[in-house]
Amino acid sequence: MTVVGLVKNSFVDYPETIACVIFLPYCNYNCYYCHNRSLIDGMDDMIDEEELDKFLEKRRGDIEGVVITGGEPTLQPDLIEFIEYIRSFGYKVKLDTNGSNPDVIEQLLKLKLCDFYAVDYKAPKAQYSEICGDGATADDVIETIWLLINSGVEFEVRTTVAPELDESDLITMSKELPVVPRYSLNKYRKPEYYLDEDEDRVNKTPYTQLQMKAFAEKMKLCQPNIKFE
Repeated sequence: MTVVGLVKNSFVDYPETIACVIFLPYCNYNCYYCHNRSLIDGMDDMIDEEELDKFLEKRRGDIEGVVITGGEPTLQPDLIEFIEYIRSFGYKVKLDTNGSNPDVIEQLLKLKLCDFYAVDYKAPKAQYSEICGDGATADDVIETIWLLINSGVEFEVRTTVAPELDESDLITMSKELPVVPRYSLNKYRKPEYYLDEDEDRVNKTPYTQLQMKAFAEKMKLCQPNIKFE
């Protein structure tokens, strides 16, 4: 497996679990506000396999879990083997995904390889390709969410409240999904790197905490387990 980034300690990426975060390359989306843009098309700084092996061995007992993120991890053909390798050290595994590959998620669920999933739901169905790039569709994401619900595994849905989304968009999104056990509204942060064509979009003013709280209250009618960060 090609690993292109490693955060050695995180208290926020895996709920109620001290974890490290492993970044995998490539993504099939092109979200204009992506903070990991260098991973979309390929390599960043590769982490040597031996280095990763030593790290995972050394940190046993100090951290409880490993978060696999990207990029989009479900694009990796050897993802199953990689998760099995991580679990061999005794770690819990959380997978971050954009939800675009429900077939892969179904495989992982059948094998009971991940303890927790985080799925990004980025926009109303009608605006998905506008936010995530050509070819992106919400239908695959919704299918993934249904798979997770029916499996009984722990998971959360996350939405970054980009300035291009308004209250009506967020309410629509809350109605498009089945009720989920955890739903996090995340504040928009301007990315360090972005395409020239997206300059106007990324520089729009983020919503305030007060506005975020108001959005969450409106969305609670359909998603009672929502919170904002």
